[in-house]
Formats: sequence, C-alpha cells, structure tokens
Amino acid sequence: MSSKNIIEIEGLHKSYTDHKALDNINLSIGESKIFGLLGPNGAGKTTLIRIINQILEPDHGVVKFAGELLSRKHIHSIGYLPEERGLYKKMKVGEQVLYLAQLKGLSKKQAKQKLRYWFEKLGAENWWNKKVEDLSKGMAQKIQFITTVLHEPKVLILDEPLSGLDPVNSLLIKNEILELKKNNTSIILSTHDMNSVEEICEEVAIINHSKKILHGSINEIKKNYEESLWTILYSGNQINFTNAVWGGWELMNHININENINKAEIKLLNDFTINKFIKGIVDHVEILEINKKIPSINDVFIKATTDE
Repeated sequence: MSSKNIIEIEGLHKSYTDHKALDNINLSIGESKIFGLLGPNGAGKTTLIRIINQILEPDHGVVKFAGELLSRKHIHSIGYLPEERGLYKKMKVGEQVLYLAQLKGLSKKQAKQKLRYWFEKLGAENWWNKKVEDLSKGMAQKIQFITTVLHEPKVLILDEPLSGLDPVNSLLIKNEILELKKNNTSIILSTHDMNSVEEICEEVAIINHSKKILHGSINEIKKNYEESLWTILYSGNQINFTNAVWGGWELMNHININENINKAEIKLLNDFTINKFIKGIVDHVEILEINKKIPSINDVFIKATTDE
C-alpha cells in the first residue's frame, strides 16, 4: 500500500439476503485529501461508509487503514457525521457534547477546552444550556459537526454535512473542512451537492447499482467526459449564423439575449475543428465571445449514472 493512502479498499462485497449492496469495490483514499463519495440513492454509499466505521462487516474483501487491516483500534481515528443526525433532543447541548467527547476518549478537562474553542469559532457560545429540541436544524447541524471533529480524527466521514445550513453557515462549514484538510485530516464527503464537490474535493468516486463506475481526480474525470461543445456569443442574424457553415457541426441550443446579441451552443462533429467553424461564420456575424464548454461534476454524474 502506498504511504500516500490513508484508506485502501480491496475487493469489497456486501449483500443483504437477495440484494447486493456492494459488488467488488476497490478504492484508495489519499492522506490529507478531500474525497467525494458520490452515487444515487440506494447505490451502496451508506453500506460502504458503515463498513469503514465498522458498523457492518463485509462478506468479502478488506479495508486497510494507514497500511494496517482495519480493526477496533482505529475507531478513535475516525470521525463520522451521519446523514441521519443522532443528537438527544431532550438533553442540553453542553451536557451532550461533553458526554460524546468523553466517549471519544477525551477527558472532561480536555473536552471543555476544545469545546470552548469550537463553540466560539462557529458562533455557538450561547447554545450551551439550550435543549437540542430548541435548536434550528442548522444550529443542530453545527453542534453535530463539532462533536464529529472534536477528537481530531485522522479520517473524517461527512454525510451531507451542509444539510439544513443557510448559505452563510454552509460557507463557514466548507471553510472549516478545508482548514481541517490543511491540518492533515483526510475527509470523505458523501453528498448530492455537486457544487460543493466541485469546490472542495480533489478526487471522487461514483458508485451506481453497487459497483464503482468512476474513480479519479476531478480534473481527469471532467476531461474524460468532455465533448466538443462550444458556446458562442455573437452579434448578427441567426439565419446568417446557422447558414454560414454547412456540415461538421450541430446547433444544440440558441438564445436571443436582446435585439442584437445572440448566444449559441454548438457541437462539432467528427474531425471538424472550431477554427473551420469560425472561418465559416466570421464574415457573416460578429463574434463577441467564444468558449469551450467544460462539463461540471453534475454533468458527469448525470451522464455516468444514466448511461449505466
């Protein structure tokens, strides 16, 4: 195993009666990286996360943690924020976070020091004596995030960590995730928020129907899904634009922005080049802007999971 990987998963299988949840999953997750674990609902992501957390055991295959077979001694090296939150609604916030911190191996004194730091950092100083049931969904989410990172785990598994947060607090948590990564925490982010994946993840894997269908760096995956799509902003008549070049391209979309400005999305076919297209239209319309369309991770996700 490479020293650059904190987790390696080899030949993982898991079935429930007649349902196959994971089918021969192989993954490597780098140290101090933010790794996006993506897939449609029911794809097998939660099962994989539960195996890493040792909540479930695989039928076949192994999980390695920092080069060692995953075992009970690694539990305190992992922090897990599940999608279904687990705070006790009737307990006061302060009592609960102290209890959870001590379950993770911190002394009461250590826990109080760390909690003071995090409560101030996330603007939760006045929530200590509130009951959890009196918190908004976003407030409760911030408290659970604190309990997940408090013991400074080597690996942090976050399942929909931005759920319930307004844009300001969503940005706050994203910045904290990036800060944790700078401090050598390896982070597994499971989410349907593709914008956040694109903003903070370096690598992603997509699981669909229990199988891994994609795994690699964000840039590599997007490059592999590039099509010869171009967006052209121009001034002039649409008829002149569409009739100027015959063959070699297809008009995918066209928008009339105002009386003089149009926006077209075209797809080049076969070996037809953008230079040939420009040469054909340059005497018929005025080109204001031209850009190659790079697929987003959302585009990749939709294409990869619907092509299966």
